[in-house]
Amino acid sequence: MHFLDQAKIFVKSGDGGPGAVSFRREKYIEYGGPDGGNGGKGGDIVFEAVSGLNTLIDFRYTQHFKARRGTPGAGRDRTGAGGDDLVIQVPIGTQILADDEDRSLLADLTKEGERIVFLRGGDGGRGNASYKSSTNRAPRQHGPGWPGEEMWVWLRLKLLADAGLVGLPNAGKSTFINAVSNAQAKVGAYAFTTTRPQLGVVSHKGREFVIADIPGLVEGAADGAGIGDRFLGHIERCRVLLHLVDANDADVATSYHIVRDELDAYGAGLTDKPVVVALNKVDTLDEELIAALKAELEEASGYPVMALSGASGEGVGAVLDKLLEAIGPVAPAADHRDDGDDEGAWSPL
Repeated sequence: MHFLDQAKIFVKSGDGGPGAVSFRREKYIEYGGPDGGNGGKGGDIVFEAVSGLNTLIDFRYTQHFKARRGTPGAGRDRTGAGGDDLVIQVPIGTQILADDEDRSLLADLTKEGERIVFLRGGDGGRGNASYKSSTNRAPRQHGPGWPGEEMWVWLRLKLLADAGLVGLPNAGKSTFINAVSNAQAKVGAYAFTTTRPQLGVVSHKGREFVIADIPGLVEGAADGAGIGDRFLGHIERCRVLLHLVDANDADVATSYHIVRDELDAYGAGLTDKPVVVALNKVDTLDEELIAALKAELEEASGYPVMALSGASGEGVGAVLDKLLEAIGPVAPAADHRDDGDDEGAWSPL
């Protein structure tokens, strides 16, 4: 399945059904009067966040979404049926943005099962029975039904993950996520092997958490250089960042600062998140050189530096321990029992 994190779609709620013009025609009932019913309400446009989706690729092929209109009213004071709501299912973490210059945020779906009525369907028109009065005994006017709402919107997906991987291209991020999770990211000995975000579920010490890998960042990424700037939004919601620095770089301090400067230029609080700094690919170096590079990187970053190798697995467990510590404990399940419940309350068990 191809990954797509933004799409432009057209949505329109249903028009209201027109009211009816009708008069009673029963035998022996003289001057029966009007009995035209109201039209039905148009269907709403509803967005729903569902699990099991992590791409907006479906919206590349289907871009127009229109809810059904309400059914017209009928005689004998029968109100028309309302149009069915159109439920658009999107991945958790999808933002709905206006099609304006600033891409104003209209809605943000961050929880499974969250639903919002985005566009309300038009109300049905009034039948002629509702126009009857003491001075207008046989009205022939009726309401045509209110039109629905319509607009173009942008959908932007920001993946929900507990930890995010950042670093220069070819820093070993894909190798690391493959080693610790069920991801199958492409690995190659060249820059920009990763061209789209990858998600992996890590199981460690009885805990599970989600880790996200984005394409590598280069100098000027926040201004559009490379391809990583488009995907920085996917780590905005991460609780902790794992910053990998290639131990084979000519200057590990410079490599660290390039990425940190791009995170700072992007904004959105990325530099305020807890960070774990790790020196990767240490399986090719001796202990003395590893110690020297760690000291240099610690001085440049101000963080304690961990050494690991995604290829050999060296130091990976310690890094996962540090990530779990930064992510924090699992929130306890809510206790829905009232304080006044008796210990002997009925239970189906």
